[in-house]
Amino acid sequence: MTDSVYVGNAGSDAALDRGWLLGHFKDAADPRHSEAVEIKWGVHPKGDERALWVTGEERTALLVLISGRFRVELPGRSVLLERQGDYVVWGRGVDHSWFAEEESVVLTVRWPSVPGYKATEEGGPAKA
Repeated sequence: MTDSVYVGNAGSDAALDRGWLLGHFKDAADPRHSEAVEIKWGVHPKGDERALWVTGEERTALLVLISGRFRVELPGRSVLLERQGDYVVWGRGVDHSWFAEEESVVLTVRWPSVPGYKATEEGGPAKA
């Protein structure tokens, strides 16, 4: 790695940080550090789910299906991603949950990258 270039593999690198490849949580000297955006390579076995909804979301999110069947639950709406490239976008303040109907790989992009923000076990945000 030089000061401004990083070459890696999403599958391998994702395993190191709960799937997250890019965001504020990477070291400031790492080219993958970003205050603007977070990117996740999510690998989910069949039946994997976020049982508790994320509430009080402060970011906008884009979730793109790479492979599998993946359902995103939003208030009053269930979105099934079943063809490679299917995607859903939701804005700030939209609660959500998800369920992997088949083994799935999804790419998630969230913005902005909020330092100290993470979903709690109860589903809502917590500041570190």
